[in-house]
Amino acid sequence: MSTLKLFVHNHSSKGDQSFLKTITFAITHFTVAFTVAYLLTGDILIGSLIAMVEPAINTVAYFFHEKIWARHQRNTTANAMNLRQNTL
Repeated sequence: MSTLKLFVHNHSSKGDQSFLKTITFAITHFTVAFTVAYLLTGDILIGSLIAMVEPAINTVAYFFHEKIWARHQRNTTANAMNLRQNTL
């Protein structure tokens, strides 16, 4: 617990709200996932399981999305540089 307090203390300066934003987003995401799953199934257990599993899967998907996006950005930049060199 002291590690968490230290982490929160170190990241709670006036200009850096990223940790707080991450926590509030996680709570919001869990709440929305649980609510949708519960409304669709009517089962609290299934709603809870989906609310816990979905963000984990989403995190892995986001990791690969970022890799693909970075490759696309590199290719776009390289193509623009090649085009510029060919027109000079």
